[in-house]
Amino acid sequence: MFALAVKQYLERHGFESINLKAVLFDMDGVLYDSMPNHAVAWQESMAKFGIKMTADDAYATEGARGVDTIRMMVMKQQGREIDEAEAQIMYDEKSRIFHEMPEAPIMPGIIDLMRQIKSDGIQIGIVTGGGNFWRGRTGNEIERTKADQIGMLATVMNCIYVSEIFRTEGMDTVVFTPFSCGDMSVIYSKDAVTQAFSEGKVVFFAGGTGHPYFSTDTTTVLRALEIEADRILLAKSIDGVYDSDPASDPNAKKFDSISIDEVYERKLQVVDLTATALCLENRMPLTVFSMNETDSILNAIKGRVDGTEVTV
Repeated sequence: MFALAVKQYLERHGFESINLKAVLFDMDGVLYDSMPNHAVAWQESMAKFGIKMTADDAYATEGARGVDTIRMMVMKQQGREIDEAEAQIMYDEKSRIFHEMPEAPIMPGIIDLMRQIKSDGIQIGIVTGGGNFWRGRTGNEIERTKADQIGMLATVMNCIYVSEIFRTEGMDTVVFTPFSCGDMSVIYSKDAVTQAFSEGKVVFFAGGTGHPYFSTDTTTVLRALEIEADRILLAKSIDGVYDSDPASDPNAKKFDSISIDEVYERKLQVVDLTATALCLENRMPLTVFSMNETDSILNAIKGRVDGTEVTV
């Protein structure tokens, strides 16, 4: 199924051969269909501060830091610049409304997608976030380390929940964490993951890196390096990497290809800066594409991507 796509990818990038062993998904924002809830929370919260924010605005700025989105909207509509503290107060209200909303469903078709990938003999590793439960950056009432630890536990809950759904659909799964969770998960090690892959299991990487101050972006890159993945496929709300935010700049230019060095130097928001530095140092390429296109993840695996290749 993938023979032609792999051949075309090799020719396009000047490689002689590639041995695709595993697919590592960062499913934060892809696994759960939470954007409709986010859109409502954005509209209701910003209206309280005199800001008109549409659902289209919410979707266009998905993936950006909430406080950055707020500062941009305030400047655009009220012509004033606010500091991060004021923006954080507004974002806390958005988070409060979001967390009072019904739980978001799993993205339609995601289980069928995983089954199709697995049937082609490709190993699947999944990294999840925990933002549907908790975001460490919004827990201002407690210190950052504890807030991030709560976020790590939120990712464990997501992984256990989704892995059980996969199991009911006939797929063997295992949840790995970098810290002990009793008999609910397995302590992460590369050898244990390799064994799980060899047994045909879908692997869930929960608990982030196990340390505060590191995002799920960093977890994805770290695990990709550890399992010796060839490339990270990054599904986003926009269709690639731009030289500025396309939501606020109508003249933003999309890159068909850009080096990881340039991404780092220009601080482009592909993944966060720590994850970008890790990709740069270890020469890990990325493919950035839109998650909103039909079969976008499956097409990305086949090498058919209308997005941006981040080269090394």
